[in-house]
Amino acid sequence: MFSRLFRAALIFSTLAVPAQAQVQDTIFHKTPLLTGKDALLFAAYTLGTVLVAPIDMKIANRLQYQGTQENQFLGRAATGFRLLGDPGSVLTAAGVYVIGRVDGQRRVQALGLHSVESILLASSIGGGIKFLAGRQRPLYDIRNPYNFQLWRGFVSDQYRSFPSGHTITAFAFASTVTRETQFWWPHAVWYVGTVFYTGAGLVGISRMYNNMHWASDVMGGAAIGTIVGLKVVKYTHSHPGNQIDSKLIKGKRQSQIQLNPVLFSIQF
Repeated sequence: MFSRLFRAALIFSTLAVPAQAQVQDTIFHKTPLLTGKDALLFAAYTLGTVLVAPIDMKIANRLQYQGTQENQFLGRAATGFRLLGDPGSVLTAAGVYVIGRVDGQRRVQALGLHSVESILLASSIGGGIKFLAGRQRPLYDIRNPYNFQLWRGFVSDQYRSFPSGHTITAFAFASTVTRETQFWWPHAVWYVGTVFYTGAGLVGISRMYNNMHWASDVMGGAAIGTIVGLKVVKYTHSHPGNQIDSKLIKGKRQSQIQLNPVLFSIQF
């Protein structure tokens, strides 16, 4: 069951990994921020969330079996991936930016800065949904996965289950890193994407293991993080004169890889 769930999340995420092609560091023509492919990706994640929701309680109970919870390796792994998701993702992104700034490497700065932007924006969106949805965490009642109440998230963290914030952060970081590094190593995009999206998926599973989120919370968080990360990268590279990049990315420009810009229009 868990392997099928994990594979489903990974498949939805890798739909966001663009086809292998050489692309330039900055796109010199503006393309629509939202496209039909974005709608398909959103629909895929929505469908995944809907399909998982009916078995939320079954998955939660399975992960809370005494033998599973007493497994020291799983316990340590869950703690490690939880920390990797938050604060690990944002600290790593900020560290990458600082390294790039010190060394004057614009690509490295862009990778770190855009990752931070994706994480902050996705987390803000997810936080708003948490307060609005008011879903109770499984930790407080594992028998009732449909306990939603409008605006109740403002009352207590107990009612901020949907979507998973750690998963949002992890997938925002994964999608940004995967998309950004495609500008550097286009033929390695599937390897980079597999590593980072797998790590993000394990962050989500760790939150279910700790009984803080339902499986559908994790699927929803993965959707928000992935889509926001892709959109941030697309916007910043198709609007190279945006104020944030202009002010915070400094140093010599790398030479551009010449390519017909039409290729970018087929990318996410």
